[in-house]
Amino acid sequence: MLRQNITFRVYRRRLLDENRWRASRYGIDGKLIDFGKETEVEARSLLNELLEFVSTEVSELGTQREMAHIERIMREGTGADRQLKVWERTHDMKAVVDHIVSETYEDLGVSGNAAAK
Repeated sequence: MLRQNITFRVYRRRLLDENRWRASRYGIDGKLIDFGKETEVEARSLLNELLEFVSTEVSELGTQREMAHIERIMREGTGADRQLKVWERTHDMKAVVDHIVSETYEDLGVSGNAAAK
């Protein structure tokens, strides 16, 4: 079934943008459109299927670091997942924005105090 579902096709940008929006809005535990099956599926399931499909090329292409990052996202969630957790905990949009700013500074290696100055 895997090889049957994953083929190299060209999809309309609007469809790809829909999945990008869904991933941003609902995070790793949301649903995406599986274009091969023409139905919604769990994002994790679709990502696992894709990772399995490319697994034999990882070493050949030297993409172990990228795969490790994807596996981390699968374990820990996306930025959208973390933002949703802040919202569910606080119901405060300012807290969500503060969280985004904090993560951004963290990724840049800048402390929040130094960045605020």
